[in-house]
Amino acid sequence: MKIAVYAVRYMGHWNLRLSVDIRVDMSWWMQRNEGQKNIVERWVLLGEGLPLPWGTKLCETFKELADMKRWGNKQWWGYILSNLKNELSLEPFGGQRILTGEADHICIWDHVQGWISGAENEGERREIQGTLCFIQEKERCSGIEELDIQCVARQADELVELLTGRQLLVPEAEALLAEAAPGLERAWRSAAQLAYLQGRLNFAAGLAPAPRARCSAARAHELRCNRCGSGVVHRTSCASCGRKACAYCETCLALGRSRECSLLLRGAAKPAVPRTAAAAPAAELDRWGLSPAQRAAAEAALRFLAAPPVEVRRRSRPEGHWLRACALFRRGVVACRGSVAAAAHGSTLARSGQPSPKSGERAWGIAARQVNDFAAERFLLWAVTGAGKTEMMFPLLQHVLERGGTALVATPRRDVVLELAPRLAVAFPQVSMVTLYGGSAERWQRGQLTLATTHQLLRYRHAFDLVVIDEIDAFPYHNDPMLAFAAQAVCKPEGKFIYLSATPPHALQKEAARGWLPHAKVPVRFHRHPLPVPFRLGTSPVKQWLQKAQLPASLIQHLRVSIQRGAQIFLFVTRISHIRGLVELLIKYLPDVPIAGTSSEDEERTAKVRLFRATEIRVLVTTTILERGVTVPRSDVYILDADSSLFDEASLVQMAGRAGRSKDDPCGGVIFTSPQWTRGQKRAIRQIQRMNTLARKKGYLKEKKH
Repeated sequence: MKIAVYAVRYMGHWNLRLSVDIRVDMSWWMQRNEGQKNIVERWVLLGEGLPLPWGTKLCETFKELADMKRWGNKQWWGYILSNLKNELSLEPFGGQRILTGEADHICIWDHVQGWISGAENEGERREIQGTLCFIQEKERCSGIEELDIQCVARQADELVELLTGRQLLVPEAEALLAEAAPGLERAWRSAAQLAYLQGRLNFAAGLAPAPRARCSAARAHELRCNRCGSGVVHRTSCASCGRKACAYCETCLALGRSRECSLLLRGAAKPAVPRTAAAAPAAELDRWGLSPAQRAAAEAALRFLAAPPVEVRRRSRPEGHWLRACALFRRGVVACRGSVAAAAHGSTLARSGQPSPKSGERAWGIAARQVNDFAAERFLLWAVTGAGKTEMMFPLLQHVLERGGTALVATPRRDVVLELAPRLAVAFPQVSMVTLYGGSAERWQRGQLTLATTHQLLRYRHAFDLVVIDEIDAFPYHNDPMLAFAAQAVCKPEGKFIYLSATPPHALQKEAARGWLPHAKVPVRFHRHPLPVPFRLGTSPVKQWLQKAQLPASLIQHLRVSIQRGAQIFLFVTRISHIRGLVELLIKYLPDVPIAGTSSEDEERTAKVRLFRATEIRVLVTTTILERGVTVPRSDVYILDADSSLFDEASLVQMAGRAGRSKDDPCGGVIFTSPQWTRGQKRAIRQIQRMNTLARKKGYLKEKKH
């Protein structure tokens, strides 16, 4: 889009600003009451139709010069051309097509002489009445008079309320307004500009230059998406801004095209919920019926939530890939933590209590790049598979919701959202809740409690007092910097994070072990029996089984034992292509046993899982698509080719976690089959054994009856 750019001299200093409705700015700065102090000395309209990236560049590179108050059209025009030299060189004919006529449209207003244009020339000022005529022809002055100030103020209030804690591109904002405030989608510009001047709404460009590396100038022109943090961009001609090489982000394209010239509207955050270390978190646990291990972990998390927030400075020490990715994309964020409010100088548009811009402060507030040195505090709830993470989450949500705060539960998968929604609704019947996922009908609704897939977080910014990230190690959240970036952005600066995981990324494990990350471990399931420890069965690779059309005798022997004891059998494989052949071989060896296979490509996957739960299918050959979120009361787990690089430690622990989840069958079996004894297998077994040891040490395990 194109945008207006103007300079204003106030309290002895110059600032550059941008505007989506110049009438509002002119009223804000020029209309004043009698006796008003700190009046605007000079106001210069530099252009009404500059591409947004160019306007942003002018604001960011603006440096006040001593003789600016004497500048006329020629000097200001030269300033524009000088600062946009690189951008103009990329356009055909030096960008003259885009800038045609802009030099003639520069307007200068002086608090003593009114509308003027020109420059000091040998001590004589030449007034050009044509400028005033031009303004009148454009009906700018009459437009100001026709502006319904009270109506715009009411619309600004409504817009601010709807955008609080959100960040939306203009098409998204218009869709929100069309649903929540019909009619305002056609008049949002005036309301947004007033809210921006009042410091209640921030502007940012969809894409903006990434912060330059300390010792490298090569990245000076690298762009980052302000919505998702990605640097994967593509350039095309753009009808909106008129440029031939306008970049857009390819990473978050599914949520709408974020362009270099797209305006990103960012609502201000509401104040965070006050906290006090004197809170008594234990009293909040009684209603949830937690086990001793669950209660101890929840108490630790509640103490973390109740403690007053402290500034957590970004670490300078080396970190793992996951945290480095988060930090990398966090550095590209446009902070805009408070577009500095303009002067409340008596204008009929000014609201009482609005602060004045500080002397010499760059108060344009759009795409103002800051490196956020502080991040919300984090807490890791490390609970073994089947430990009841959802139940432990309830008292944490209760703590924030009862104090009037907002909470977000984010999970990587839509099916988990749909599964959690009814449970949360029952647990918190008096709380307004919104469920968000791709295609959700509640996309623009607002609730005190939000349940969402991680992709939906890209539309929020500084919105929640508590952010609970479930399964941080799961696809697609794991190893996706975009989703990590989004998760960091949605939490209020004074808010807090809770990470839930049975298999945290190694970077977080190291932080916890070294005392850098507050955490609590739940090393036992609710039935208080030890986790099944995997047993390794040395066999040839599955590929050879299929080539020879023969299964290892040792495997068949163990499968028959599982079937005889009435267990449901998970058979995990590395490749979808192995499933059909294995099913045929298993039917050959176990003709009386119902056997099926499924994968992400299977349209009947849901039906087969339902039949498996109902014991109508006894053996299910599958991939890691079922490593999480599937609980079968009596089950054994076989992981074939456990030495494969496709099965890391976390995957092996998660798949092993399908066994022994029921109190009626807490000792299900887990078998790794592989030709090699790999580090991943050893570490997975070691992690399970360590949790059992910790549970025994803490006294969480049931005593065996002799």
